[in-house]
Amino acid sequence: MRFLIDADLPRSAGEVVRRHGHEAVDARDIGLGSAKDPVIARYAQAQSLYLLSGDFDFADLRNYPPEQYAGIVVLYLPRTATAAYINALLESFFAQTDLIPQLPGKLAIVENGRIRLRGAR
Repeated sequence: MRFLIDADLPRSAGEVVRRHGHEAVDARDIGLGSAKDPVIARYAQAQSLYLLSGDFDFADLRNYPPEQYAGIVVLYLPRTATAAYINALLESFFAQTDLIPQLPGKLAIVENGRIRLRGAR
């Protein structure tokens, strides 16, 4: 899978993605570091990239219907989340090897101890 990592996540998130055998494209590396959400979403859509973000706006199914994307992964983060916390959350997400194949066209909301998968049935 190919993931577009939103600029609200630490650069080290890309290392976690790659460690699990996936491709990581950091929004900051392609000139989208300060881009608005719709621009990020359109880029992910156009390039068939899974969108990985800590921005809960992407969890709004009305504005970002997951079936129109490769898939969307939103991390539910406390305000005090550190890079280590975020990376540990990503590690726990990618460890769910039975869940990853279900991700295409879906929204995954990842929080500490729980992953919710939403989208077209």
